Amino acid sequence: MNKRILHVDDSPLILSMISTELSEYGYEVVSLEDPTKAIDVLTGSNIRVCILDIKMPVIDGLQLLEMIKQYDGGIQVIMYTGEVSQSTLLEPHRLGAEACFFKPLKSYEPLFGCLDTTFKKLERWWGSLRELQAMPKSPIC
Repeated sequence: MNKRILHVDDSPLILSMISTELSEYGYEVVSLEDPTKAIDVLTGSNIRVCILDIKMPVIDGLQLLEMIKQYDGGIQVIMYTGEVSQSTLLEPHRLGAEACFFKPLKSYEPLFGCLDTTFKKLERWWGSLRELQAMPKSPIC
């Protein structure tokens, strides 16, 4: 399975910092400043994991999370925000996010661990799907 990630944040500095860290860890990162282009990028790729900032202009990360899940519920989304509150932690989970981190990230290790787990989950899911497709079709009675 590819280890590609779509990273969406309106801050070029944050995009660059996180992209550098993820690339050094072995992930291929597609960085995007404009959240309105995210669905187009996902449509034209086989990216299965996204990292989204919550506070962005035009479309915030929670709206984008909902759009991504409507497009393909199997795409895994990890959120992060500088707004520390219980609602900013709970709302992404309610909408289907895998995790939510607060920035600035003091260490990238928790994010790396979350991404590793997320990609393993996807590998298991795709493995089950391949197994199901390989099963002989039973005749309809």
